[in-house]
Amino acid sequence: MNDDSALVPPLALTQGDPSGIGPELALKAWAARIEREAPPFFVLGDPAHLARVAKALGADIPIATVRPCEANDVFSRALPVAPLGIAVRGVPGAPDPADAPATILSIERAVASVAKGEARALVTNPIAKRVLYAAGFNHPGHTEFLAALAKRYYGCDRRSVMMLWAEELAVVPLTIHVALRDVPRLLTRQLLVETALIVVADLARRLGVENPRLAFAGLNPHAGEGGAMGREEIDVIAPAIAELRARGVDASGPYPADSLFHGAARARYDAALCPTHDQALIPIKTLAFQRAVNVTLGLPFVRTSPDHGAAFDIAGKGVADATSLIEAIRLAARMTEREGA
Repeated sequence: MNDDSALVPPLALTQGDPSGIGPELALKAWAARIEREAPPFFVLGDPAHLARVAKALGADIPIATVRPCEANDVFSRALPVAPLGIAVRGVPGAPDPADAPATILSIERAVASVAKGEARALVTNPIAKRVLYAAGFNHPGHTEFLAALAKRYYGCDRRSVMMLWAEELAVVPLTIHVALRDVPRLLTRQLLVETALIVVADLARRLGVENPRLAFAGLNPHAGEGGAMGREEIDVIAPAIAELRARGVDASGPYPADSLFHGAARARYDAALCPTHDQALIPIKTLAFQRAVNVTLGLPFVRTSPDHGAAFDIAGKGVADATSLIEAIRLAARMTEREGA
């Protein structure tokens, strides 16, 4: 940590579902702070619950109850936790819908902390959407909820874009949490162009990629085989690419998705944009399952997250791998440094 570190706000880490592996990941990320060069962060959650999880895991990790402005001062000697004022009821592996309001509040307060300058960016621990839905949560997922919070705290309407990032591959699903049968209807030229422009802007501004190169995957096998197996490539994707090129964007495709992710192909682009969720996520989770980071683009603040779920089946067993969360913490710091935060 350099001499100016005290002047840089810490990162805000949400609790996620407290019955999942999020608490264990937060504890392990703090324990690895020196070895992995993790920047200071604080957790928005229940200090008593984190202390219980640490004790159950046999981890000698001190917990410090703090205000966000105090996190930097204690980070070297204890895990800073900004209390939500709501005690966790669930236990590891057994989520309780009664904890959903605190999980949602943790995200809201994290965004508010960034908006107020108390935190430099937010990193979100995994949530379980089915648990939140039972409590009346009306957003498809984190990405869409964060766009709504951007409007609440920043007064701006922003369309958020999900990107999965690792050093060897960055992918963007053009449609996310929707049924496959709905993709052809949702895949419009406007969607593709707007998404690509957001990706280009944030790759350049927050990750330092000059003149980002985008590669588009086709929707159909063999990218439609000239229309023999579908016309989305001809009627939607190719015209969107042409419009992007006219705007000065280095965009190419559409390419067959099954040949877009080998080493030689990846060397030709900085991000791959894929019509469906699984077209994008399968390759990156195959190449970098423990290291991939979920990044939300298009927002007025930086948000990253580990690229996995709450993993209730292994919660409380001490076997969760914190690598993706640590990478998410490091990437959030890197992205804000690019902006001079």
